[in-house]
Amino acid sequence: MSDPRTEALLFLRQVAEGEPEIVLDLPNATESGDVFTSSASLAPDSPEQVQRRSRLAEVGSAASVCTLCDLCKTRNKVVFGVGNPSAQLMFVGEAPGADEDRQGEPFVGRAGQLLTRIIIALGLTRQDVYIANVLKCRPPQNRNPLPHEAASCLPYLRHQIEIISPEVLIALGLVAATNLLNLPNATMKDLRGRIHEFEGKPLIVTYHPAALLRNPAFKAPTWQDVQMAMKVLSGEIPWQPKPKATLL
Repeated sequence: MSDPRTEALLFLRQVAEGEPEIVLDLPNATESGDVFTSSASLAPDSPEQVQRRSRLAEVGSAASVCTLCDLCKTRNKVVFGVGNPSAQLMFVGEAPGADEDRQGEPFVGRAGQLLTRIIIALGLTRQDVYIANVLKCRPPQNRNPLPHEAASCLPYLRHQIEIISPEVLIALGLVAATNLLNLPNATMKDLRGRIHEFEGKPLIVTYHPAALLRNPAFKAPTWQDVQMAMKVLSGEIPWQPKPKATLL
């Protein structure tokens, strides 16, 4: 297996040359998604982070015994979320897969390994960001979430966003994006390249990492999308939430 740091540097060099090449030769899904950790990521939690982590644990405990939909009958583990409780960047996928259902952590399979490399190419680690899904339980045969399942789970995600208060959200895939934005008939063409809003936060839509594994042609647009997110995060692309309507 090649060194992840070397692969990330190769990615960045190829991006600089105008052709992003996301590494697809990934480790086995049984290996940890945290392919390397910066020293900053290992720093002790601040008091604020400790408080946020505690609040997230409370919501996670509630989710772990949730019976609001029938997915509670088929799940192995609830997959709540993982990462920095004070993350500025938060990724939201659609639902856990088989690997995630076994391990209880989001994005640990092949798609998760690819997401990790994208995060590294952005100069971050998995410990710097937060990763979650719309659904906390795996749908049978990895089918798309049903509307009532997403509706039952979205309050948990809203609590996560409220606690973490990220600066930017990235929706991974059409299913996640359409559920977050309540646009069931939208296409990726409709949603990509624009800054949306969810829970008062800017939201960027890009392809799910699994789609990149199936179709490498999605690599370049995915890199464009995450670069847009980083520019919003840095302030290079200005963004303001829509003013809330007031009652006269």
